[in-house]
Amino acid sequence: MAKGLYVHIPFCEYICYYCDFNKFLINNQPVDEYLEALDQELASYKMDQLQTVYIGGGTPTALSVEQVEKLMQIVSRHVPVSQLKEYTVEVNPGDVGEEKLSLLKAGKVDRLSIGVQTFHDTQLNKIGRGHSAEEAKETVQAARKSGFDNISIDLMFGLPGQTMKDWEETLDEAMALAPPHVSAYSLKIEKQTRFYNWWREGKIAPLPEEEEADMYELLVARLENYGLQAYEISNFARAGHSSRHNRIYWQNEEYIGAGAGAHGYINGVRYANVKPLNHYIQAVQEKGNPVQSTHPVTRKEQIEEEMFLGLRLYEGVSTERFYQKYGCTVEDIYPESIQEAKQKGWLAEADGYLFLTEEGKLLGNEVFTLFLLDEEPENN
Repeated sequence: MAKGLYVHIPFCEYICYYCDFNKFLINNQPVDEYLEALDQELASYKMDQLQTVYIGGGTPTALSVEQVEKLMQIVSRHVPVSQLKEYTVEVNPGDVGEEKLSLLKAGKVDRLSIGVQTFHDTQLNKIGRGHSAEEAKETVQAARKSGFDNISIDLMFGLPGQTMKDWEETLDEAMALAPPHVSAYSLKIEKQTRFYNWWREGKIAPLPEEEEADMYELLVARLENYGLQAYEISNFARAGHSSRHNRIYWQNEEYIGAGAGAHGYINGVRYANVKPLNHYIQAVQEKGNPVQSTHPVTRKEQIEEEMFLGLRLYEGVSTERFYQKYGCTVEDIYPESIQEAKQKGWLAEADGYLFLTEEGKLLGNEVFTLFLLDEEPENN
């Protein structure tokens, strides 16, 4: 049963140089037709058990005031909003004013994720962001004025030309705004981005791993000083403010994905919607279903994902929940891997959880490879 709903709004006022998400410049796009198709798609899903909604993009707030209002009405028509434990919308600095914030508040949105990335204007220009550092601060203040207390700030490190001093200043600027939640990701150069083309041309280079690790360690230490504890490798929160929606992903629970290019996981099947706008609209109009591909997840894949995703959480993988879901213990499946990871100092166990040590968190993917299975495990 799906616990979360992700809604994709693939429109942007500008295209960031690092972004490989499904997105389109909003000018001259069939936005209203897209919202109508989204309305029709949402009607096809069973949502009575939903706990969270997350509207992302793209840039949801790139929509006009009238379109934001329409989006809120569409979601409320299909989702039992009053029973939600969390309702998040992504917001870009500079494109959300008092009117849009009021509409989000009236639509029962209770959490905003604000895409700041950095508080240095030079770096914002280098990564293709269309806002200034001052606009980012003003957006946080405007959100609070509109009644939003649950605010997350998105940051990036390892940006072209970014120094440790720059990163330290960005963290201090972020903490001066006292957000209860921060997400911080290192730059990854992805295909089908301007940065990828520049990397191939030798114009930019990824940050050396040692410098990236130093920036991450500074991130963890600085945010802890301000009372934000890491609860996942890239996410930090004050008590009671961790992202409920993202926990659904990390705990390998099922969720609905709606919109062009959205992914979902329902009844043991992962699926992906068609990406092109017109193809999405046409598929919904003709079939009521924009799904392009499906993948029934095997028991082997479920168990691997349980470990990969769960170990991203600082609390780790619950051994009790693992047993309830799969009818066997983690040790039954991974006796050698767990022993090796513990001996190397990458993995620890306490209070019914297996979790990464500080060294394990820095190694990340190297640890996760220990939990790849060679063959399908037996059903107990």
